Amino acid sequence: MVENTHVDVKRLSFERAIEELETIVRRLEEGKVPLEESVTIYERGEALKRRCEELLRQAEARVDKITTDSAGQPAGTEPLDVQ
Repeated sequence: MVENTHVDVKRLSFERAIEELETIVRRLEEGKVPLEESVTIYERGEALKRRCEELLRQAEARVDKITTDSAGQPAGTEPLDVQ
């Protein structure tokens, strides 16, 4: 993936955000990035992490809405098995 720090994080899908975040982590772990660039991509990584968390919260809320009735009680569906 070619890192594009000009794309607004708020417009990225979960998959794109996590992919870019993984690239940033990999680059930082290699230790071959100059200090100034490290700071810049670390900041972008933080924004990407927040975006992923936001999207996960939204997805969780949607699943909760689907699996509960109007009184907030389970609607008889099976729990989501995420592995």
